[in-house]
Amino acid sequence: MAQYDLTRRIAPQLDRHLVFPLLEFLQERQLHHDDEILKAKIELLSETNMVDYAMDIHKSLYHTEEVPQDMVDRRVEVVGRLKSLEESAAPLISFLQNPSSVQELRPDKQYNLQMLNDRYQIGPEQIEALYQYAKFQFECGNYSGAADYLYQYRALSTNSERSLSALWGKLAAEILMQNWDIALEELNRLREIIDSKNFASPLNQLQSRIWLMHWSLFIFFNHESGRTGLIDLFFYDRYINAIQTNAPHLLRYLATAFIVNKRRRPQLKEFIRVIQQEQQSYKDPITEFLECLYVNYDFDGAQKKLRECEDVILNDPFLGKRVEEGNFATVPLRDEFLENARLFIFETYCRIHQCIDMGVLAEKLNLNYDEAERWIVNLVRNAKLDAKIDSKSGTVVMEPNHLNVYEQIIENTKALAGRTYKLAHQLLEAAPAQPAR
Repeated sequence: MAQYDLTRRIAPQLDRHLVFPLLEFLQERQLHHDDEILKAKIELLSETNMVDYAMDIHKSLYHTEEVPQDMVDRRVEVVGRLKSLEESAAPLISFLQNPSSVQELRPDKQYNLQMLNDRYQIGPEQIEALYQYAKFQFECGNYSGAADYLYQYRALSTNSERSLSALWGKLAAEILMQNWDIALEELNRLREIIDSKNFASPLNQLQSRIWLMHWSLFIFFNHESGRTGLIDLFFYDRYINAIQTNAPHLLRYLATAFIVNKRRRPQLKEFIRVIQQEQQSYKDPITEFLECLYVNYDFDGAQKKLRECEDVILNDPFLGKRVEEGNFATVPLRDEFLENARLFIFETYCRIHQCIDMGVLAEKLNLNYDEAERWIVNLVRNAKLDAKIDSKSGTVVMEPNHLNVYEQIIENTKALAGRTYKLAHQLLEAAPAQPAR
């Protein structure tokens, strides 16, 4: 499964601190040699201020209690720098920690800056010191403190570039603290800024969208509404274009979201076309499963890919998250994926055949005969499929289910309305602003 590990592609698009959860997962799954993971951690830590953590890993890697002198010197340097930054930002930190003083602040940033300067002798230097102190705290691994200071910095800063950098930092801190609701709010704020007309150059805008999608994987596969949110972001025109241009490996996560999200079936056909277009630049068992089923109608191939999909999910840091249930650990996404994938196979197979042998169907679903029979009975009982089971002959008989002309018009109109809305939205974004009269 190491051949399907996307860490080498994803890591360059993440902040260094966000790579650690991926390495922890790979170490747990033993996809790579333990020493390789430990060396990668030390290399990542070399550009951070988490010196104590780096020392612990060095001891584990080389089985010694001794650490290099440069690590000791680096720790002294970090402690000294931290104290210096804390002293520089102390007047503003003291003000922000006083609730009665904070009540004097208003939504008007210019007023706040003037008030802080006149009453408390706090100027731009102290505000800049707060940013540097927050950034240093983040590099030390104090994500909670960094998130608070970055939030306060953004409330005071008039430097748009610094404010954007602080927003990226706060998003990373919330992800690392697993505050998924707050992280989703910060993600949406970043998206608004990135998609605005007055953003930097188109090239920077493209790169920012790619960063945003990679960072969002942590949120979307942990938040309760994440799969829908992932499709809304990744499959939006400018973002799917960014994926096709610079990050086709993200198709794995978009394909997974489509398979487990039953409400987004109407968009699936359009997504299949994207998979076909990008099959030369990227493919894995999950994208190939959809291609086998909906392009080639190769049910044997789809069955084979489904078995590989399970391994891919279990060994992917975002998809293979385990949940403890009593004395057992389950992977909820794996179970949901397999259930929906079997439904995809069943529905597609049934559209082609009217009378189906239960044994053959069990083989296609990668289940034994009894499991397949129970699965189909539950499907029919829940009124998800118009079919009858003949237990004597061991067959499933499909009832004809053809849309009449009115239903076909309604379905096609739904798709047309969605495309029209997207086109109108793009035209509004591209139109130049009208001068005020």
